Amino acid sequence: MEYAISQYPNVNEVYAKLETLISQPIRPVNREKMKEYLAYFDNQCKRSKELTDEAKKIIPGGVQHNLAFNYPFPIAIEKADGAYLWDADGNKYIDFLQAGGPTILGSNYAPVREKVMEMLQSCGPVTGLFHEYELKLAQKIQEHMPSIEMFRMLGSGTEGVMAAIRAARTFTKKKYVIKVGGAYHGWSDQMVYGLHIPGTGRLEAKGIPRGANAKTREFYPNALGALKRQLWLNRFRGGTAAVIVEPVGPESGTRPVPKEFNQKVRELCDEFGTLLIFDEVVTGFRLGLGGAQGYFNVKPDLTVFGKCITGGYPMAGGVGGRREVIMSFAAGIGGVGERAYVGGTLSANPISCVAGYYAMIEMEKTNAAAIAGKAGDRLTQGLQAIIEKYELPFVAYNQGSIVHLETAGTMLLDFKHPLRLLKELKPRKHMMEEMGAAYMANGIITLAGSRMYTSMADTDEVIDDALARFEVVLKECR
Repeated sequence: MEYAISQYPNVNEVYAKLETLISQPIRPVNREKMKEYLAYFDNQCKRSKELTDEAKKIIPGGVQHNLAFNYPFPIAIEKADGAYLWDADGNKYIDFLQAGGPTILGSNYAPVREKVMEMLQSCGPVTGLFHEYELKLAQKIQEHMPSIEMFRMLGSGTEGVMAAIRAARTFTKKKYVIKVGGAYHGWSDQMVYGLHIPGTGRLEAKGIPRGANAKTREFYPNALGALKRQLWLNRFRGGTAAVIVEPVGPESGTRPVPKEFNQKVRELCDEFGTLLIFDEVVTGFRLGLGGAQGYFNVKPDLTVFGKCITGGYPMAGGVGGRREVIMSFAAGIGGVGERAYVGGTLSANPISCVAGYYAMIEMEKTNAAAIAGKAGDRLTQGLQAIIEKYELPFVAYNQGSIVHLETAGTMLLDFKHPLRLLKELKPRKHMMEEMGAAYMANGIITLAGSRMYTSMADTDEVIDDALARFEVVLKECR
């Protein structure tokens, strides 16, 4: 099986460059040029502004999804096709958001769309009863990920994490869950802990009772010694049911892990009788049909899926893994022992299952993950060349089709350096927002101005066009 990562990044080298970046003053876009970019939104995106201003009267913040909170205001998208998006004013953008990662084939991929439309002609979007493609999709996932002995489809990655933790606690009879500080595993009560910035604990847990995440713990990224100490401490107060990781590192590898990291976590979990959960919401199928677990050759006990599992179609999520753990969901129906309760009226609906199955079929046919990975390599190499040309402290690296361009270093601040965090979080966050706006004004959509997902639709011509647009922005940061 071919994977998207042609060469794993030198993690020590990446961190050295990132430390250099955040130890220096920020280098935002030239102030006069930034005024021009912001004027683009006022002059060229008037319909988007009208729509989102109206939406603010009835929708909190004016948008329903965190990815849509763009600076200076959200852009309303009307058309998606392959490598491009078009907004409500007719402006065309190169799409490196790709819906947050799931559309590896490119947006609105016709062969999948046609299969969904064909199904809608006969069955409709939902029946509430069993559909053949529930089975076909589960079998296809199992074919490529042998660790998935059984699979339960749900509605989102957040639900997948909730179910995985519930099953782990039911199966092990242990209490604690340990995550990597800064990682995002959805917004369930127990996982809004150490969110985005390591060491923050309950900082973001507004409206969440302390008891809900009282048994959640975090450790600093890549600090295996700290993980072992936490596992040892938990042994005396109820035990650790599971350790959950993003296998490329928190926030899709924004804090990348060394290549051997996952294997060492697997060994620690075995030593302490703890289940290992891989959150493959982004990496599942994006790194290859075998996911990150196939690339790293590490077998988790449970795997969480999200938007990747349906190729970008809605109601996308699930959890799979060891038979005896997943069977806890069926206790009282077709299993034995205590039951871990899960629900979801629209889970595994015909649209989701047909879309997911045929997206995987098309990825098999086209080798989409590897093609997207080559596009990520080309984009990263081009960005590195621009950074060197203009002698900028910025950092570009990739894990296949997951590409990082750190200009502000906002996501690298943490409580190990509390004064730097307090002093620099706000200005670095604002610079990151400005960079995202500058790219968008030049026809490129990114995730928060610092992360890009490439797809099979990103030909050499698309990438080279994007690099020319990036250079227009980056040369103004000298």
